Amino acid sequence: MKKILATGGTGYIGSHTAIELIKNGYEVELLDNLFNSKVTVLDQIEKITGVRPKFYEADILDKDALDKIFAEGHYDTVIHFAGLKAVAESVEKPLWYYYNNITGTVNLMEVMKKHGVKEMVFSSSATVYGIQDTPECIETMSTGGQISNPYGRTKFFIEEIIKDYVVSDPSFKATILRYFNPIGAHESGLIGEDPNGIPNNLMPIIMRVAQGKIPELSVYGDDYDTEDGTARRDYIHVVDLAKGHVAAIEHIKDGVSIYNLGTGKPSSVLEMIAAFEKASGEKLPYKVVGRRAGDLPEIWANADKAKRELGWSTELTIDDAMRDTINYLNHVKE
Repeated sequence: MKKILATGGTGYIGSHTAIELIKNGYEVELLDNLFNSKVTVLDQIEKITGVRPKFYEADILDKDALDKIFAEGHYDTVIHFAGLKAVAESVEKPLWYYYNNITGTVNLMEVMKKHGVKEMVFSSSATVYGIQDTPECIETMSTGGQISNPYGRTKFFIEEIIKDYVVSDPSFKATILRYFNPIGAHESGLIGEDPNGIPNNLMPIIMRVAQGKIPELSVYGDDYDTEDGTARRDYIHVVDLAKGHVAAIEHIKDGVSIYNLGTGKPSSVLEMIAAFEKASGEKLPYKVVGRRAGDLPEIWANADKAKRELGWSTELTIDDAMRDTINYLNHVKE
């Protein structure tokens, strides 16, 4: 069975993926600088799986640290989650995003090359599609044009770097997974989304409002050309997303493979609020404000390729995600 290093491994998606990999018999080690995660997630992974993954507190910008970790680890595959990911923040701090995400990835790939690690699964984003003629995204579409924020451009540039590297070394296998909008939590309630600082994404803000940490939710625009005027996104349960990484590793092949991971069924901001209220039985205070810089009106996945080639498709619903999120919030309160 393959030995895997997950960068950004104590983060929201990384920790859920670690659980699914362990459940499927993989040996997993985690690397994270804990900028947007907590080391206590290791305790929760151990409670859920009975296995405590080896953990390295390190930054992908620290090439010497990476070199030591790889010299010790003897990995078969790297899943690369590590990176800054807040859209609005990337508009305010583009240089920080370009330096961290792109330089860090180049460091990682150089160290992989040095240590003969020939397999990589990269955590990309639907934002690489930019503005298209249709909101339904399919992998054959062009990427890189009219991307609405620097965060998305870092993902696009990294995809291009990976493609160029595979041309130089055809023995290198890379799978790029383009995420849509991960939500939810593990059914145990032990791990979920818990970003440090002020969150930018919808679900963690809903969670903060439900906890009373934020007085109300800001709905950024109700004048989009959608049914209820609010932006629509493809929200995917984080456990389904994690299982997508297991499928990607099991089906990794020569060259570069690219897959969308999403449900194909977009939901609006107001629909998400209603789903949370239904699951919690409580009203969620919100107000409509102006549109946010860098936001698209709507976008969703065509995930047929992942179903066809990886045997993967989503199994969990928005209602499941809301139930699991509330379960997680109740555990956090305890």
